[in-house]
Amino acid sequence: MFTLIILAVTCIVSFMAFSNRNLIDDLILWPPAIERKKQYWRLVTYGLIHADGMHLLFNMMTLFFFGRIMEPQVNQSLGAFGFVLFYVGGLVISILPTYLKNRHNSNYRSLGASGAVSAVMFAFILYSPWARIYVYFLPVPAIIYAVLYVIYSVYMDRQGRGNINHSAHLWGAAYGVVFTVVVNPGVLSTFLEQLSQPGM
Repeated sequence: MFTLIILAVTCIVSFMAFSNRNLIDDLILWPPAIERKKQYWRLVTYGLIHADGMHLLFNMMTLFFFGRIMEPQVNQSLGAFGFVLFYVGGLVISILPTYLKNRHNSNYRSLGASGAVSAVMFAFILYSPWARIYVYFLPVPAIIYAVLYVIYSVYMDRQGRGNINHSAHLWGAAYGVVFTVVVNPGVLSTFLEQLSQPGM
């Protein structure tokens, strides 16, 4: 249920922001606003807005497919609001390295839920490493996708080009794995067991 609520709120706010520059300015991660004005909410609200429709669509489709599966798993361990806490934590943790690196950079801005969505996706991969993830309609085993995703994100982050925050993708993925193992330590042995049996 909360997956759909997060998705709906993100879509509504993002669509509003597409035609409202002031709303974007109020919600986007702009480090000086946090450093100087203590507007700490930006460490979360940046995930409610997106650069364009495709950016929003990709993130929300990924959240829809993986969030519906992971929400019951997380809530079983942490209670009714567990998944919400997990998701919000993904927004904060995934963006912190970016914020710390750019906290004095008045030209830097970041937006989008990709870090938190990466956390949800990698949590899912721990539970189902051989599940199929469709990339442009091509089925790829989840664990293979995860390895390629990390390699690509590390490479692009080091290149430092473009407008995509690959650092947030990486930290979100790492947070998703660590959070899941801490909350449910047994998932690690299950993951390794499944990994050794590709036919499962």
